[in-house]
This record gives sequence, structure tokens and C-alpha cells, in this order.
Amino acid sequence: MIQIKNLKFSYDGKTLVLNDLSIDIKKGKYIAIMGENGAGKSTLIKHLNGLLKPKSGTVIIDGLSTQNTPVSKLSEKVGIVFQYPEFMFFSESVEEEISFALKNFGFEKEKIKTIISSSLKKFGLTKYLKQSPFILSGGEQRRLAIACILSWNPEYVVLDEPTAGQDKYQRDLLKKTISKLISENKTVIIVSHDVEFIAETQPYIHLMANGEIIGSGDAKDVLSDDILINKSGLIYPQISEFIKKLNCNLTENLLNPSDVANEILSIIEKKDSNV
Repeated sequence: MIQIKNLKFSYDGKTLVLNDLSIDIKKGKYIAIMGENGAGKSTLIKHLNGLLKPKSGTVIIDGLSTQNTPVSKLSEKVGIVFQYPEFMFFSESVEEEISFALKNFGFEKEKIKTIISSSLKKFGLTKYLKQSPFILSGGEQRRLAIACILSWNPEYVVLDEPTAGQDKYQRDLLKKTISKLISENKTVIIVSHDVEFIAETQPYIHLMANGEIIGSGDAKDVLSDDILINKSGLIYPQISEFIKKLNCNLTENLLNPSDVANEILSIIEKKDSNV
């Protein structure tokens, strides 16, 4: 599991970007870290594979302290797809981009070929095998970055704003990918402003503001909490706004449209039976 205890961090030695933050993330869970820009979300996830080191407090990954464990070893366990995937690329071709980490982690040549072929097919990138990753669109680069990280099968997969630039088909593919990872007992941590995607996939949420965790809970509870939404600077999912505008005593923390429809039908049926 991931254990973060009393984590503090500052870039300039003066202003705390993370302030006495503590959370535990168990293996096999689907977690969302949410909050407005500047809340400290990206700084937090950079601590998970040792790119940043705590100024005080601890970050433990499966018993390994990030303070004294090399980034290379932590990265075998924690794969991070950053918000701007183009900054992750440096190879001349898509093929070389995926194979680079696999070679460094000791995968055999034939296994690497198999993984590359499977990964590119899964994310609709096969035709770019010999092309530069820098000619891809923003959405394609994001899919390539995810393919690169998943190629070595890390235990913890961290996705920073993965729905940016993705159409409905790719968002649905991302949902399936997350579900598959969870079924394999992987831990998926998603950093996102996309309240609609979070409402649809319903992870356990840690809500951040000013470098602190201000609330944690199931998506249906957190995304319907007036106080937490206001403090975090987020907006309500459209389904929650719809329920509020109906003003007909629906359960406010419903996030699934089919559940809303069923409850509306139930109310109608009760009214009809009383006529």
C-alpha cells in the first residue's frame, strides 16, 4: 500500500505547497485526487515515485521509503502519466519510446516486441509505430504516454488529467482500461478536474485545497456535498445540477443517470397509485 504521513513540501523553502498531509491508499483501489489549480495535486503525485522528496514526513510505497529509494526502483512500482505527456517523450519513434523503459527494466527482446504490438493496438496507435511521437495530436500523445506506462505493468498507475483532449470513444476506452486494471488488483490514482468522468466512474475521492486534504469519501457523497464543493472550487456534475433543478425530493447523491431515471419512475408510480 501507499502510506503518506504528515507530508510537508515547499519549493522555495518558505511557502508550503503540501501541509501536513496524510493519506493511505490500499492496493487494488480506484482513487481520485481532486481540487482546483494550485491545490498541490501534481506536487503530491510527484512524491509517489521519488521525483520529489518530503521536506518532512514520510511517503512509503510497499514498505519502501521514497526518501532513500532510487527513482528507478520506485518507478517499477509506480507509473505516472503526467498532465503534459509530450514532456515525457525523447525518442525518435513511437516504437523506441515504448521499448526504452522495457529495455532498462530487463525485458527480453521478443517480449518487448509483443508488448509494443499489443499496446499500440489497444490504444489505436499501430499506424504510428515508426513515426515520431511529436507528430501525434495531443490526444494521441496522451494515449501513447498511458501505453508506455502500462507496458511494464506497474502495481500503481497514476494518471494526471487523462481525459484532456479525448473524445467519447477514448474516454470509454479509458474507463475499460481502469476497470481492467482494478480487476487485476492494480491501484489506479487519477488526478482530474473532470467531474463528469469522476461522476461516471465513481472512485474514492481525496479532495485537496491549499496543500491539505479537506475531505475524503465516495464520489456520490463528496460530489454532492455543498460545503466541500465550495471549499475546493469544483463544480457539481451535471447530473447533480439536474437533480437540484428538478426539486422533486430525489436522492441528491445519485451520479448514475439510470438510477435517477429509476427513482423518477418510482415517484411517478407512487403518485399514480395514490390517484
